[in-house]
Amino acid sequence: MNALTIFKQFFLLGWISFGGPAAHIGYFRTTFVTKLSWLSDTEYAQLVALSQFLPGPGSSQVGFAVGYHRGGLIGALAAFTGFTLPSVLLMLALAVLSSSLTDNALFQGVIHGLKLLAVVVVADATLGMARSFCQRKLTAAIAVICASVMLTIPGVWSQIAVLLAAAMVGLIWLKPHPVDLASDSTERVGNRLAKTAAKQVHFSLILFVVLLTGLPLLAPFSPSVQLFSDFYQAGSLVFGGGHVVLPLLQNIVGDQLSSDNFITGYAAAQAVPGPMFTLATYLGYQLLPPVPITGALLATAGIFLPGFLLLLGVLKNWQVLAAKPVLNGAVSGVNAAVVGLLLSALYQPVFITAVNNSADVALMVCGFFLLRTLKLPIVGLVVLAIMTGILQTPL
Repeated sequence: MNALTIFKQFFLLGWISFGGPAAHIGYFRTTFVTKLSWLSDTEYAQLVALSQFLPGPGSSQVGFAVGYHRGGLIGALAAFTGFTLPSVLLMLALAVLSSSLTDNALFQGVIHGLKLLAVVVVADATLGMARSFCQRKLTAAIAVICASVMLTIPGVWSQIAVLLAAAMVGLIWLKPHPVDLASDSTERVGNRLAKTAAKQVHFSLILFVVLLTGLPLLAPFSPSVQLFSDFYQAGSLVFGGGHVVLPLLQNIVGDQLSSDNFITGYAAAQAVPGPMFTLATYLGYQLLPPVPITGALLATAGIFLPGFLLLLGVLKNWQVLAAKPVLNGAVSGVNAAVVGLLLSALYQPVFITAVNNSADVALMVCGFFLLRTLKLPIVGLVVLAIMTGILQTPL
């Protein structure tokens, strides 16, 4: 597939994907599974599951993998650039304007409306995937148990544990059935990409290790290398993405930025669409004053790169393993667990950070009806969410 087409689809999503990683996964499913049929629900769930096992920005890794699925490495880079570019541009603008917008009541009202839309999108994705992967009593039970565990004992290790447990339950008790393969055209793309996959696997994992161990040795000789190294280390250590990266970035910044400046950047990252990891764009701009744009780009590249290198290193093997009939039961268990993870994310953080009162619930129900029943395009829902936020803002 033409990389420009992939870039265009992700670029449009990059401007409207508010709500954090869980919402992004919902937007991706609506666009690439339901609307465009670039991949099946099964294939998509496998990519989501893989992103939960690796460090790095989870939703961005899913988008990167979708791009790779459709257009190889060039497609993956087009997907990442398209989805991340709007957020990077907005974070650069906010870095220049500092806190003048984040304290604006009208701006906050708009953000509130968009957060309500995120609840609708995640709910729609959860329901759609539940219908695909929880048709049996056991798979439904797996989803419910995984959601209950994540709501009771949140954390990255709980997340990994429930996915592994679901895989074991599926391997033992879910009888194999034919894997829900993609269309013939998608399968031919996969066969074509397989010829270069082995080289990319070895190179990407080697490069990940070389940068992880080598950058700290070179960092003392250059402020730019130091900045890139610091954010690369952070991207290598963060599981789960999103808000989990916050304490690591606070340690990186240290006394170089005031607490107010850091919190302003954090608030800005929540206010703009796209990945939370673009907080690095704002911080990099502040941390390298002589060349702030360079600092922003280095920090952004540094924090995203390790997650993508690891994803490239294991993606092909993951797809091969998932396609083996003997492991199909385990895949079914993991797919059901992904529904549970989405269900828990629907409540925390998406619902509790967006819904403040019964009026918000009413708006959310109306939005769900417009999306699920009337099939209103996402762009139309975004416009309605912005208008709702403006109307709710006190004069």
